[in-house]
Amino acid sequence: MSLEPKWFSFQEEIAAYFRSLGTNADTNQQVQGIRTKHDIDVFVSTKFLSTDLYWIIEAKKWKSKVPKEKVLALRTIVDDIGADKGFIISEVGFQKGAYEAAENTNILLYTMEEFKEKTKHLVHTEILKMYVDRARLLDIRYWSHRKQIRKDYNLRPDLFDIEIDFSGTELLTLIFKAIFKGMKSEYPIYLITYSKKKIGNEKADNFDELINWLNLNLNMLDRILLKAEYSMLKNNDFKPDTLRAKHIEFYGLTEYQSNAELLSDASQLELLFDQLKKRSREKH
Repeated sequence: MSLEPKWFSFQEEIAAYFRSLGTNADTNQQVQGIRTKHDIDVFVSTKFLSTDLYWIIEAKKWKSKVPKEKVLALRTIVDDIGADKGFIISEVGFQKGAYEAAENTNILLYTMEEFKEKTKHLVHTEILKMYVDRARLLDIRYWSHRKQIRKDYNLRPDLFDIEIDFSGTELLTLIFKAIFKGMKSEYPIYLITYSKKKIGNEKADNFDELINWLNLNLNMLDRILLKAEYSMLKNNDFKPDTLRAKHIEFYGLTEYQSNAELLSDASQLELLFDQLKKRSREKH
């Protein structure tokens, strides 16, 4: 029979589950915020692609439902520490006011069963956001070169080419499509391209296979772009449009969506049409 308090075992169970997902998770931590120190039941941290992610978990092994005051208190702690998300894990659930206080915030309320079902997907989504950033940066590089330059340096096919050696637009669209499907856990994800230059399997059955394909194809696109840009420099043709440079920041997700990204997800087509209308108005 365990001599540990039930609340302690509850915290350790939550921490152990996060560790099983590949993150660091420590219980009963004191974390310094901007204004003060905070006692945290479970503090989760992970690093992916040089980006630190921090989650704060409050473990409530209570016999009563969690009230909204606890949600409001956690929101204050999350803001002070600068954490990405805050969780309250309750054994018996939450009062109606607690759910209302958590709406449209980065605070998530789960029972233990809900937590185990949902959290794995959340970790994968946070990782895939970093791949969105990688793809957007390559997307900006690709579209910075004029259409004729992209043709001349084999970054896109000619309209009348029967066989396609390589199409940056096709690959970028597929990369974004794969990422968005991964965020929704819509496996299997089919990864078929019609270019001669291709790498990796044509189907991803799970998250690990998707990550492997993304790494292979983002690296391939980076290499192809770099080789083409070296040739442009050699021939004095390297004259990229720097208009999109304003979207590039050292930290955070790149705030830029090209047509390739919008076309990759049917749910975002409305955004594409809005952008096209805006561009049309600006020209006139």
